[in-house]
Amino acid sequence: MFARIRQWQRSRVLARHAIDDALWQDTFGQFAFLASLGDPATRRLRELATLFLAEKAISAAGGHEVTAPMRVSIAIQACLLVLELGLDYYDGWSEIIVYPDTFLPEHTWTDEAGVVHQGRVARAGEAWLRGPVVLSWADVARASDADGANVVIHEFAHKLDMLDGAANGCPPLHRGMRREAWAAAFSDAFERFSLQVRRHRYTEIDPYAAESPAEFFAVLSEAFFEIPHIVALDYPAVYEQLRQFYRQDPLARLGFPMPPVADEASGREPHLTLAG
Repeated sequence: MFARIRQWQRSRVLARHAIDDALWQDTFGQFAFLASLGDPATRRLRELATLFLAEKAISAAGGHEVTAPMRVSIAIQACLLVLELGLDYYDGWSEIIVYPDTFLPEHTWTDEAGVVHQGRVARAGEAWLRGPVVLSWADVARASDADGANVVIHEFAHKLDMLDGAANGCPPLHRGMRREAWAAAFSDAFERFSLQVRRHRYTEIDPYAAESPAEFFAVLSEAFFEIPHIVALDYPAVYEQLRQFYRQDPLARLGFPMPPVADEASGREPHLTLAG
């Protein structure tokens, strides 16, 4: 009964609150990594973005003003992750807060010696368990570069990761996916990537991925959608797990062949160049 009521409500939203054609085309066209979406997927993305805007409040902070193009931009990028999963994956919370630039929330953390610290750390985004997503518009606006850095994808990947109650780098997996296969792929890739970061090597994947398994999942999700060829080349087993989880194949959309997953176990170094 509840599902039918919700479907009816969403049908009314789609009929009454469709995103303006010009606004959609202008905003959608800013994202190079979406150019390979076919017409059916683009129509689904537009419907999801419309429903997202009806169900989530996007509010300004820090003297910022959120415009209609900003709202649509955030909705498009957030809904890309759930294009084949459905908007229900974002249930349980209701707000996105947008700052004009990086913001300084107060955090408490414990160092390796067990000393508790408190202070403010500049952030481009945050995702709270059962709470809001917080974004820096200056960083959101950079997503059109398609360079593997996308703060909206990053924070909404955290939201998916938190669906089982904690951000640990393993969201609730679909039936048919094996947690052991996910853990093996991500653990091996995380260890190898972290080693390269400790060696001060440059990688096209953001070094912030080495912070924790949760950040590795979020950063690799950014790269999966924006630079899938890099993820598939360096970490084919991770790419395969993300392909199964998101039920999308950005590499195939771009017309690239998938490297053999067996290559990942060969011990070769990832696709890296020395910094500087």
